[in-house]
Amino acid sequence: MLSLLHIENIALIDRADIAFGPGFNVLTGETGAGKSIIIDAIGAVLGERTSRDLIRTGEKSALVTALFRDLPNLPWFQETGIGPDENGELLISRKLQGDGKNLCRVGGVPCTVVQLKALGSQLIDIHGQHDGQQLLDETCHLGYLDSFGGLGGPLADYQEAYAALDQLRRQIAALQMDEAEKARRIDTLQFQIGELERADLRPGEEEELEERKTLLRSADKLMAAVEGAYSALFGTDSQDGAASLLAQAEGELSRVAEASGELSRLSAAVSELRYGAEDAAEGLRALRDDLDFSPGELDQVEDRLDQLHRLKKKYGATVQEMLDYLSRCRQELDQMELADDTLSKLKKQRKAQLALTREKAEALSQRRRQAAEQLRARIEEELRQLDMPKVRFQVDFAPKPGKLGLDETGMDEVSFLMSANVGETLKPIAKVASGGELSRIMLALKNVLAENDDIMTLIFDEVDTGVSGRAAGKVAQKMSRLSRNCQVLCVTHLPQIAAMSDCHYAVQKGEKDGRTYTSVTELDREGRRAELARLTGGEHLSSAILEGAEELLREAEAYKESH
Repeated sequence: MLSLLHIENIALIDRADIAFGPGFNVLTGETGAGKSIIIDAIGAVLGERTSRDLIRTGEKSALVTALFRDLPNLPWFQETGIGPDENGELLISRKLQGDGKNLCRVGGVPCTVVQLKALGSQLIDIHGQHDGQQLLDETCHLGYLDSFGGLGGPLADYQEAYAALDQLRRQIAALQMDEAEKARRIDTLQFQIGELERADLRPGEEEELEERKTLLRSADKLMAAVEGAYSALFGTDSQDGAASLLAQAEGELSRVAEASGELSRLSAAVSELRYGAEDAAEGLRALRDDLDFSPGELDQVEDRLDQLHRLKKKYGATVQEMLDYLSRCRQELDQMELADDTLSKLKKQRKAQLALTREKAEALSQRRRQAAEQLRARIEEELRQLDMPKVRFQVDFAPKPGKLGLDETGMDEVSFLMSANVGETLKPIAKVASGGELSRIMLALKNVLAENDDIMTLIFDEVDTGVSGRAAGKVAQKMSRLSRNCQVLCVTHLPQIAAMSDCHYAVQKGEKDGRTYTSVTELDREGRRAELARLTGGEHLSSAILEGAEELLREAEAYKESH
């Protein structure tokens, strides 16, 4: 359960610590005092979407910390390896910053907002005023029924079969086309394959051609430089080259090399120079012989590069991409030529898969109809306890529209029907339920659904809209009974509901140093009596109003003691 809530710089709340108790917790206060801000803070620490506007004016950040105790072994703990400490306590915090960043921690371990939201959905169920509108939306009714019936497993089993059926449908659609379109596509593929095959593409060819083109464009200059360098080293008919002159120098020095160590060293150095000059000359001669530039070669290279450029515009940015495209075209052409056989096989598979999917859909539908009858009985019983004894509730089934009559949810269209008065026919809830009736139906549904999950804390944010008089007392009793099985937090304006609480908190707004502040105070019995009187009669409290508040408290205490 939620044991402690710490809030800093959230809207009008500068700083607040709220120690919630087990059972039924109630928050009351004037409109605008900040009751819903506390619910927003709880939503924030549970990973719900927030706005920077939630940060108190003038502050750079806001912080919400929540301490939970006595938690079951939730799936989130098993998935993440994070869980309560040795005392069975779990501390969750979320810091909201003005730049939109969030710092989230669970048990001291940093986590993302997405992870926090996944954990929050397993800790607390927040039911706000907008949830009544969801009850009017018939697209939500199937989800309520599946949740009540615990049909997550059969639904997942069906959805797996439906996904396989849908995959076969897409494969068949991709292969099916009229004969004219098929012929056009085959002609296109054959032309593209032929053009690419005739081009005889080779990876790396374009780079080699570019290098050769650069060489060819400077052929005359290269030949002159190589020939001149070779002549300078090897000599000509009329003039000795560097290699010959070095050979002469080597011969002269070799005759006197033994005269001194320095002469011997110089002789060896000249020999080395001669060998180097001769090697370089041989290299230049080999290069000169290799520089064989045939007439028209440059034109041939440029023509080939132009061909590759034109193909790249159509089939890919590189030769490798064009080769990959060629491979895909060949594969598609093979598939089209074999399409009739493939299509026949896929249609047989689809027929078998459709039969399997329908079988699972019918099994799921049967489970839903059984759950619907149980839900009808439970909702009517709950509503009788909420002062709606004549109400009739029913889950209406209709087939899914469309050729198959199936979608990802199954074969059923589901809507909730009700009749609030004797003699009236069953109609959609949206057409017959008043605001107060809608609140009680939603409370009944929440109470029934809560029995099938591990949520330990339920929060009701002003769901008593439109409820008053004897019905308010019944709602109070229902919430009290609900709180015997789980912790309940409720924001309310009704004294009957507030009187039934186990812990009562007053939310008040005041001013200090030119700023507006919201404070939260846990009330003792005398404080509760005064607050109930305020809820009943406003700020001017007469002795009769105070006595009425005392009577509400005594009646609530007697009810809880007897139950």
